[in-house]
Amino acid sequence: MNHYFATVARGLEPIAAQELEHLGAQEVHPDFTGVHFQGDTALMYRVNLWARTIFRVLVVLAEFPCANAKQLYQGVQTIPWAQYLKPQQTLAVNATGKTEQLNHSHFTALQVKNAIVDQQRSQFGKRSSVNIDKPDLLVNVHLHQNRCILSLDSSGTSLHRRGYRSAMGLAPLKETLAAALLELAEWHPQLPLVDPMCGSGTIPLEASLISLNIAPGLFREQFGFEHWLDFNPTLWQQLLNQAKACQHQELAAPIIGCDREADILNQARSNAQDCGILDQITFLQQDLSQLEPPGDRGIIICNPPYGERLGNAQELGELYKLLGDIFKQRFKGWTAFILTGNKQLAKRVGLKASRRIPVYNGSISCTFLKYELY
Repeated sequence: MNHYFATVARGLEPIAAQELEHLGAQEVHPDFTGVHFQGDTALMYRVNLWARTIFRVLVVLAEFPCANAKQLYQGVQTIPWAQYLKPQQTLAVNATGKTEQLNHSHFTALQVKNAIVDQQRSQFGKRSSVNIDKPDLLVNVHLHQNRCILSLDSSGTSLHRRGYRSAMGLAPLKETLAAALLELAEWHPQLPLVDPMCGSGTIPLEASLISLNIAPGLFREQFGFEHWLDFNPTLWQQLLNQAKACQHQELAAPIIGCDREADILNQARSNAQDCGILDQITFLQQDLSQLEPPGDRGIIICNPPYGERLGNAQELGELYKLLGDIFKQRFKGWTAFILTGNKQLAKRVGLKASRRIPVYNGSISCTFLKYELY
């Protein structure tokens, strides 16, 4: 059994923990911006392939006291790096957190890199070179309260980069957050879903992948673990084959994305095309005022601009009021959700929220507001 740590967005730890348990993880414990769990190599591969709400899967190698640069160097040197890295392979180090003496992540990363290559030099007379963009081994070092946690990053690049989204709007939602919002909204594939301001399509796309049981990792070119010395290509191929075999042929209920901008909708269509699901989702070019429900019940999820990156206050106030009016007049029997980072704008909706769920969109503190439209 290996000890793993999944990194997640702040506030989404319980949802990620639930997802990891569902994927077969054991000893699951949520922590700040992450979840500890245990399992075998097959589980680590499966989580990278299937997880929708996490950023990275780290394999924990060691944890040791680390108040200064000397302790950090010595701690890293105790690990037999020849098990993980050959001198002809490339290396990169990613550092997070700090202690009183080690408060610069670039310096911390440099110390770790030096400790690894110095060990290689004394063992083999040669060392790995650094490749920041596509290393064979990505080492993660995290400092907290004079302790160091040293891990290998099995994901490589963040898992929110599914590999399907070539076209992005001005203020895109991360795929991991979109998947988490669907979970928070208690949406399931049998319920119609409408995103009235879908932008480049992240919410409808993530919903479609869930409904069609498509593993989000299938669109990625590769994962970090594929370069590791202990990589098991047979096991990995088996998991890929299983994932492809269990996809569904069609959506159980309509998934609709609307936007008034033609070029933005073209981005959404292009992303759906890259997923191979363009014929499944309905994309409509229309103004918010034209919005109509496709049935007598379902879920609306909406991520309108909240003045951080797009729009001005006067126009946005009108937009939020219009949203509230349309929900009230046309969507009886539905449940609506609005993600916003602006409390003043939220008041303009004019409906009483039955739930207010705090979430972070990147570094922006937001609220996911639930409206039951009876």
